[in-house]
Amino acid sequence: MITKDFLWVEKYRPQTIKDCILPENVKETFEDMVRVGEAQNLLLSGGAGCGKTSIARASLSNAKKVVILDEFDYSNAQSTQPALRGFIEEFSKNCRFILTCNFKNRIIQPLHSRCTNVDFKIVKSDRPKLAMQLMESVKKILDAEGVVYEEKVLAELISKYFPDFRRIINELQRYSVSGTIDVGILANIGDVQIKDMISFMKKKEFTNVRKWVIDSIDNDPAVIFRKIYDGLYEHFAPQSIPQAVMVLADYQYKSAFVADQEINLTACLTELMLECEFK
Repeated sequence: MITKDFLWVEKYRPQTIKDCILPENVKETFEDMVRVGEAQNLLLSGGAGCGKTSIARASLSNAKKVVILDEFDYSNAQSTQPALRGFIEEFSKNCRFILTCNFKNRIIQPLHSRCTNVDFKIVKSDRPKLAMQLMESVKKILDAEGVVYEEKVLAELISKYFPDFRRIINELQRYSVSGTIDVGILANIGDVQIKDMISFMKKKEFTNVRKWVIDSIDNDPAVIFRKIYDGLYEHFAPQSIPQAVMVLADYQYKSAFVADQEINLTACLTELMLECEFK
């Protein structure tokens, strides 16, 4: 049985707002709430693993009860979400609700209006500072766990998965089983390379496309979609770029709730292969 103490993401979850790795404006919002001593109904939105649940728990400092509903964008928008409207109003005297979501557009508007919206988006100018804070944090975790590491490798891993802090810590725990995190794992955490996949699609080699997906599925699908998008002008014929954008947008949206990411990504690449022209 795996316990919370075994899982690093739980064992080392920040206990105070100060310990959370977040942009200053977000931290200040929650520090003001704690200082006033009155929590609000909150809608916290942002990418996976960016600290929404951690800071929600770190804000529980007043006498009122607080209900945290994680990943509420996956709740039914026709039944569950409308029902929550009544609960928020009925229990307003002694209870607060904190909703977390990856996609706030999937939360109905009446809940937006009943909650204070906090976006955990990390702007480009904040990324270097937060990445350094994360580096210091994971070094403390590895030191506490007695794991030998090379900072170069930590930097590579953080660069690949940032700002998914949860994924970074989980990957560190996975690679630390041998007691050492060194250059030997760089092949496993290297950046996503799409040139081979583009070559397979151009030649209409479906079997090789599917094999590429199998070999690459450990990566975040959102990263793969973004890599293809960034390479549109390099690899696709100009007249096919609008169609490719529409295909990528469609499958990126579907990836938020599909049961099998491998099938979804394979379907996306197959449609691009069949519908688009390549340079």
